[in-house]
Amino acid sequence: MDKEPHFPVAITVNGALVGAEVPARESLADFLRHRAGLTGTHVGCEQGICGACTVRFDGRIARSCLTLAAQAHGHSVETIEGMTDSGELASLQAAFLKHNAAQCGFCTPGMLVTAAEYLTGGGRADRGSIREFLSGNYCRCTGYHAIVDAIEEVAGSKADA
Repeated sequence: MDKEPHFPVAITVNGALVGAEVPARESLADFLRHRAGLTGTHVGCEQGICGACTVRFDGRIARSCLTLAAQAHGHSVETIEGMTDSGELASLQAAFLKHNAAQCGFCTPGMLVTAAEYLTGGGRADRGSIREFLSGNYCRCTGYHAIVDAIEEVAGSKADA
């Protein structure tokens, strides 16, 4: 029986270098959860459809369940924990709380990372645009109204500033 090959990786995760020997097929999501101890990145569908595993990879959102840990070698990854610790998500988190947009919370990390990308890219307080941008993230609890309300509020306050 052949043993799966392992590769050394060094990934900058939330500003800190994390190194390990990983199996060739280990996903970035599993690396973050099990090797870096960052459990905010959730694994839902493992097919890149639900968005629960969304992280920033070199500054752009990516599905960590579809990215191999070996592919992330030498790259930078930001998780919900890093974005929260930096304060980047404070206004979004407050709006999610205010609008009860978190409910069970499983999709929330991916939603927040995606919403931050929307706002960083100049997203405006337009419900249709917000819904379209979030279309790759599933929520089984809220029906999206509260999530869109929260993002719309933050986008509107950024436009007013």
